Amino acid sequence: MPLNIEPEPVVDLCARADDVEKARANARQNLVSQLHRTASGLIYNCLAHLYLAAYCLLITMSAKPIPISPPRNTALDASSLSSQPSSLPLWDRLSKWASENKAIVYTIAGVAVVVTGAGVVYYRSGSQTSNSESNSEEKKRISKKERRKAKKEKEKEQTQPELKTTPDEQPKPRVSTVESDPLENLPQINESTVDTFSDQDRKEYATTLKAAGNKAYGDKSYNDAIDLYGKAILCKPDPIFYSNRAACYNALGDWDKVIEDTSAALALDNEYVKALNRRANAYEHLERYSEALLDYTASCIIDEFRNSQSSNSVERLLKKVAEAKGKAILDGKEKKLPSPTFVTNYLQSFRPRPRPEGLDENAELDEESGKGQLRAGLVAMEKRTGDGYDAASAAFDKALELRDLGEHEAFAYNMRGTFRYLRGENADALKDLDRSVELQPSLTQSYIKRASMHLELGNRDGAAQDFEKAMAQKQDDPDIYYHRAQLHFILAEFAEAAKDYQKSIDLDKDFIFSHIQLGVTQYKMGSIASSMATFRRCIKNFDRTPDVYNYYGELLLDQQKYAEAIEKFETAIEMEKQTKPLGMNVLPLINKALALFQWKQDFQEAEKLCQKALIIDPECDIAVATMAQLLLQQGKVTDALEYFERAAELSRTEGEIVNALSYAEATRTQLEVQEKYPKLRDKLQGQGMGGQLGAQAMR
Repeated sequence: MPLNIEPEPVVDLCARADDVEKARANARQNLVSQLHRTASGLIYNCLAHLYLAAYCLLITMSAKPIPISPPRNTALDASSLSSQPSSLPLWDRLSKWASENKAIVYTIAGVAVVVTGAGVVYYRSGSQTSNSESNSEEKKRISKKERRKAKKEKEKEQTQPELKTTPDEQPKPRVSTVESDPLENLPQINESTVDTFSDQDRKEYATTLKAAGNKAYGDKSYNDAIDLYGKAILCKPDPIFYSNRAACYNALGDWDKVIEDTSAALALDNEYVKALNRRANAYEHLERYSEALLDYTASCIIDEFRNSQSSNSVERLLKKVAEAKGKAILDGKEKKLPSPTFVTNYLQSFRPRPRPEGLDENAELDEESGKGQLRAGLVAMEKRTGDGYDAASAAFDKALELRDLGEHEAFAYNMRGTFRYLRGENADALKDLDRSVELQPSLTQSYIKRASMHLELGNRDGAAQDFEKAMAQKQDDPDIYYHRAQLHFILAEFAEAAKDYQKSIDLDKDFIFSHIQLGVTQYKMGSIASSMATFRRCIKNFDRTPDVYNYYGELLLDQQKYAEAIEKFETAIEMEKQTKPLGMNVLPLINKALALFQWKQDFQEAEKLCQKALIIDPECDIAVATMAQLLLQQGKVTDALEYFERAAELSRTEGEIVNALSYAEATRTQLEVQEKYPKLRDKLQGQGMGGQLGAQAMR
């Protein structure tokens, strides 16, 4: 029996013929839009990345959004999420969510969103010239109604052997209906006698034996059918006979025999779609997922993605292969801090505060004491470099080992919990923050950080409750409103987000990110004029802050004001160089790369900028993901594959790893298909399904 497995798809392969036409005609424009709306737009809210990691994980692990039931006084509501159709493929839901919210952090961009653009590129992109010509030809030849009818007939034909009782047929005009038993006049046929018959006799006997096998199959007499097809094969080795016998073994659940017979059929006709699908199904039952994926992908390419059943199988298996590899990666993954850019953006999402009294530079502390290590961690953290963050993490660990922290114990648990969280050690991080709020309930930052951890672990009620507890301790803490606004923003509750951002500004007008996020939220609400005015005020009041120019540039880029956007990105880049030469934020570099690609399709310069970003911050996953996309668009599939795999290595959670590996496997499988089936290279290009990818694979 066929597998009845319907997990959430990873890429949108189930395209009708008319959808494919549209995708071909608009492939380039769609890619530009997706790259900007996912990769560039993602950076709008990089300060909210850890909330987003949680949300991304939740929606990739489940087809349906998890409902939120917050306390009565909390404004967290998932109605906006629930309204999104959960039946949409994951690619559609993710890309729609990303483009509508512009709140994905650059870390998520590397594995859950940016790489989803690869799904469109991988299966649907092609050159505009050849595709437009092919589209006009197809429209002349066949109407949309006829295409739908043909698709239904094709799907019926493909599923018939599996779901009904008829093996593969190949009607021949010369074979007439026989009322009597067709085997009645046949001589005894076996390996020792078959060579005694003439070629013509063997052909006729083979046809008769096949017809009898079909009848036995229809009567569910599978062993009799196997014997009859075997004799037909002795008379004439035909791929259909092998595939029909494989259908019998399939019905009996003898998967090894299915593979043996379908492989024989494919040796005679390597583009035999039914044999590929049957073998893939057998491989999947034996949990040989990579081999099943290869066969289903070849089947889809041969059949031009018209069979939705096979296309769904590709999506399912991409996820299975990725999950199997992802689990192995996660089990052996070293717990370490993400890129300095990631860490910096998280830490600066909290307002800077002076060191606790007694931990300042002038305090006389033994460096090997708990307090001395706590101060050493704060000093190292202020460097904003990878080495500095590693040193800070180690110092906070040692501080709690040495103990004797006195009134700073709650703060020490807060800081160790923060860095454990950044390393992906959520369970231990939660314990630290639980201890922190137990020792010092007034330390509201511990509640806020714990809220983001609850969210990443799927406990949205816990996140909402922590914001309430923080407000109960200190209602005028602007950080509470800022981070609760971030959560509203993620849930597309823009009006509520705007209120909380404004409240945060009212309590502290000097925190730049509240202003920036308010401007972005206004933009999302459609108040373009208000948003632009907010950013102009930001530039006037925070003219030496590079982040203002970077985010303002993104809004200009979204409006296709390319020259102005690039000017703002360049200003941000120069300011970053001047103010933070050792810990430069690389996001403006990546934004400029995307702008040049979108405006001028300048791959070379875009690549240079991404490479520069990776030299400065080798762990920056958005730079890795953007490079993968740029390489993929140029047909440099092998190089793109390396970057997709690198994105998986940089991922923090299982959901992120699975997403990254899904696209790595999609790219790898296309390469394998083209290597194993050379004739399909031309088909990929000719049908607009491989585009520049196929051309590069032939080199």
